[in-house]
Order: sequence, then C-alpha cells, then structure tokens
Amino acid sequence: MTINEIVKPFTAYFSLNNGLSDNKPALRRFLSQMPGMYADDEAFRAAIGEGDRLAYEFHELGIPESDGNLAFGTSIVYPGKVGAEYYMTKGHYHNVLDTAEVYYCIGGHGLMLMENPEGEWDAQPFAPGNAVYVPGRYAHRSINTGKEPLITFYVFRADAGHDYGTIETKGFRKIVVEDPDGGHPSIVDNPKWK
Repeated sequence: MTINEIVKPFTAYFSLNNGLSDNKPALRRFLSQMPGMYADDEAFRAAIGEGDRLAYEFHELGIPESDGNLAFGTSIVYPGKVGAEYYMTKGHYHNVLDTAEVYYCIGGHGLMLMENPEGEWDAQPFAPGNAVYVPGRYAHRSINTGKEPLITFYVFRADAGHDYGTIETKGFRKIVVEDPDGGHPSIVDNPKWK
C-alpha cells in the first residue's frame, strides 16, 4: 500500500430510512443504461419510450482499491418492472473472483440472485434485517420484488473490482418475473442466456 492509499479513520452517514448519504453523491443507473439486461427487448424499448426511469442508485465511498481495505456503501433498487421482469441491478462478478460480499437489507423486499461459472445458482430473500452472504465466485444482482425501494448496505474487499462485462455479454441463467397467475415473484430460465 502506498502512502496515497492509506485511509484515515472517518465516519460516513447513510439514512436508515432511504439509504441515501448526505456526504457522498449517488451513482445512478437509468433504464436506458441497461440495454440487453432484461429478457424482453420489446418491453424494454416500450419502458424507455414511456420515459427513462431511474432503476437503481448506489453510494460508493471511493475507498482505495488496495489489499486490506474494505469498500462499503448503500444500494437502492426502485420498484418497477420491464414487462414481467422486476427492476434489478446490472449484476457483476468480482475481478478477484474468489472475493465474497455481504449485503444487509435496510428496507424493502427482493432477492439476491447469484450464479457461479460452474452453473450453480441460488436466490436469497431480502427483507429488513436480512444479511445475505454472497460467496466468492458468484455473480450477483439485487432484484426489487416489492412496491417500495429495496435498500441494502454492502461491504466487500476493496481490491475485488467489478466485472460487469461478463454479465453484459452472457446475462444470468435465471431471471425473476412476476407470476401472472399469483402476482408473486417466480424464478425462470432466461431465454437470452448464452
């Protein structure tokens, strides 16, 4: 670690009501920034045509990506659907593939969808108070299946990095859609998975 990467003690504020930080700006992802992420391309074009909505945002602190540091922040996925598929984060692997991550749900309801390169997948529920452990080697994405913002606090090894490209190219094997019969979330095969 160089002298420029040494982190001094600090405090950061994240609201327990809405996940927002008053001292760190949000990085925002609008639907238009997520082409190819949703399974139904026609529904995606229609959703964009209705106005470019904010799908999610996150507050990252800019901790130096050095061995020994921990990156943390909040993620807020807003309620909504593209066709029958719920709003979600793009999802990512870590560049350091064996790096785990922990998410703690502050508010809302949803799922953490995970899969590894060997084809194993899992989905764990988000509800206030739930901590979801994402093991190393698992791509992961947060999905809001509720009617209010899904707010999570996350922490991971700062030098882990983010590999969004693999997900942008291949997608996830599974997607989460609203079941037309019962109105509840259902996990189905992604017709676009490569």
